[in-house]
Amino acid sequence: MAESPPISLRVETDITAISAADWDSCAGEDNPFVCHAFLAALEESGSAKAKTGWLPQHLIMEDDKRRIVGIVPAYVKSHSSGEYVFDHGWAQAIERAGGRYYPKLQVSVPFTPATGPRLLVAPGPDSGAVRRTLIAGLKAVAENRDLSSVHATFLEDRDRAAFEQAGWLIRIGCQYHWTNAGYSTFDDFLGALSSRKRKDIRKERRQVAEADIEMVTLTGADLRPEHWDVFYRFYIDTSDRKWGTPYLTRDFFQRIGRTMAERIVLILARRHGEWVAGALNLLGSDALYGRNWGCGADFRFLHFETCYYQAIDFAIAHGLKRVEAGAQGEHKIQRGYLPVQMESAHWISHLGLRDAIAHFLERERDGMRAQMAMLAEHSPFKQS
Repeated sequence: MAESPPISLRVETDITAISAADWDSCAGEDNPFVCHAFLAALEESGSAKAKTGWLPQHLIMEDDKRRIVGIVPAYVKSHSSGEYVFDHGWAQAIERAGGRYYPKLQVSVPFTPATGPRLLVAPGPDSGAVRRTLIAGLKAVAENRDLSSVHATFLEDRDRAAFEQAGWLIRIGCQYHWTNAGYSTFDDFLGALSSRKRKDIRKERRQVAEADIEMVTLTGADLRPEHWDVFYRFYIDTSDRKWGTPYLTRDFFQRIGRTMAERIVLILARRHGEWVAGALNLLGSDALYGRNWGCGADFRFLHFETCYYQAIDFAIAHGLKRVEAGAQGEHKIQRGYLPVQMESAHWISHLGLRDAIAHFLERERDGMRAQMAMLAEHSPFKQS
């Protein structure tokens, strides 16, 4: 039996220590959030750094020729904000028992509730072994640094299966995605809906148009600094009103606008020459991902038009398979975004807490699946 090739694992606390070419050879081109440019913009802009509670601890795996063959974007967290898979109850439970939950290790893209690869593996025949080694490496990092737990969130199926096979606890959740069933136009999509839902959407879009609001879609070279200034103002205003603390800095938006403009789809609403709202989307190989929204004036149905209908228009025009509209929002169902199961994996060092969470997750999964089935019954699409 041949021996496995020697490998090495190390942790990098600064993504710029890894070249973009090496990182992206593992990340691939399908998902915009795990590319070097996006994650570097988060770190270099000060959005995801130790001072904001996101200390980079990227796990790097090299083969015997010093080639990077695997990466896990990971962060030591001192809180549970900006993750969208809520574990506050777990933290409270262990702390009430006299234990310590923070710091923990988070495998995710900061402030980004979008499914994507978390075990970034360069193409090759040993990809399965690389995944297993990376998962074991995450556990070792947590144990060596006395971290309470490791959480890998918004997993693709392949990564979820690898974590589950390694014995990690699997948690499910729900998001709302729009799926392109081969539509050629927005009217084709409307034709698949029940009569009442079709009329409702047409009414909503008509009211936005009758308010003299013009929708503008910007990507690539069309994006200019003044557009980011406007959008950041909307983002800050909405963050202040809804969440209190905006996660992302102005420099973050400037950076992604400069380094990955072709993967940005910025939709702005203009009325009488003045910008009034905007939605930021990122473009993957087969999906459009809705991320942030903001407005400077209140117009009925403008949120739905800017975030949902314009995204569908773009997806249809560019032959994309789906639109992922971010976290939460049962109101999305009536607009064609149906419930989709999301999955995460968790390793807990404390045996008692691990057993308690395992029992909790079993009950939660039953409840979540029942809830998703109930939500699916409210689908706006025609019933066969």
